[in-house]
Amino acid sequence: MLVAAAVCPCPPLLVPEVAAGAAPELDAARAACTDALGVLAAARPDRLVVVGPAAESEHGAYPEGARGSFRGFGVELDVRLGRAGDAAGAPGARRLPPSLAVAAWLLRRTGWSDAPIEGLGVRETLATERCVAAGKEIAARAGRVALLVMGDGSACRTLKAPGYLDERAAPFDAQAARALAAADVAALEALDAGAAQELMVSGRAPWQVLAGAAEGAGLSGALLFEDAPYGVGYLVAAWS
Repeated sequence: MLVAAAVCPCPPLLVPEVAAGAAPELDAARAACTDALGVLAAARPDRLVVVGPAAESEHGAYPEGARGSFRGFGVELDVRLGRAGDAAGAPGARRLPPSLAVAAWLLRRTGWSDAPIEGLGVRETLATERCVAAGKEIAARAGRVALLVMGDGSACRTLKAPGYLDERAAPFDAQAARALAAADVAALEALDAGAAQELMVSGRAPWQVLAGAAEGAGLSGALLFEDAPYGVGYLVAAWS
């Protein structure tokens, strides 16, 4: 059963070494993520599942100890999802997608040691019903399950945004923010997958996995951070 969830953005720029001189611009987002992870720890879960957007080749499960890296962003920084594991270190083991690497960095930064961890990369195009089904399966894995859900809002909030300015972007992000603030499962499931893809929303599928996991859990929500630096919507929320 799901007992708590934290929702965080997943830009590699969240990692100060990647952001370099621009790191202070996301200090407030980092602080909110720390607070959200504190809610997870306070829930005393039996298992933590980290869910984030992934490319087609990165879709699927990642064991505890799976490794990731920010070397592709010009920084010699490696991370690991929780404690070391034999399977994760085996030859040919898959590397964490960027979203889960950012999650691994957040967990290391906050000193997570409260429960075993596993990761799940989900395709950004995964249909809503499949996201919801995946969430329900996750919630059934242990008596007390916590979720760390990674994902960004639209990347079309300004003229300089990665996807340029789209007038639908701000209303879409506001809809997602209201749903996350209220722990509104139905509203999250109602997010339009087609519009999300057009607006370059990486968080839609992970948020809908959260919706599936939270069905019937009776959690309450709080929105801890909402902003659109660089023209990309970043949201931080905590459910408990």
